[in-house]
Amino acid sequence: MAAATVLAFDFGLRRIGVAVGETVTGSARPLTTLQCRQPGQVDWDAVAALIEEWKPAALVVGRPSRTDGTVSEMTAAAERFARRVQGRYGLPVHLMEELLSSREAEQRLARRPARTRDRKAAIDMMAATVILETWLQDNGP
Repeated sequence: MAAATVLAFDFGLRRIGVAVGETVTGSARPLTTLQCRQPGQVDWDAVAALIEEWKPAALVVGRPSRTDGTVSEMTAAAERFARRVQGRYGLPVHLMEELLSSREAEQRLARRPARTRDRKAAIDMMAATVILETWLQDNGP
């Protein structure tokens, strides 16, 4: 894969964690957390601004499922978000299983000094980072 920027989203009904990464280095970092206008209502202007600023070659959306692998209402909501973001921006969108990404994010943040007042937003950004790192490892050069 050629060098490219990729954005990842940890979709939630209240917040969407966002991370940015590079295919050439295989690295990702937390970027921001978008607040939903109402539960499940995505702030599409904020998504568009991120895509305009970062000009990603692809997007990754975390796909949550239960630990037994079955789908849930959140699975369907994340898949719907992925379809909508692909339809709006015409970029390739990859679904990435995100099982335990929030737990991994919490563990990573526990090892760091607290730098934010909004811990939930920090967890969402870090979860997006975990999702993107996994995708880059699976799809890297």
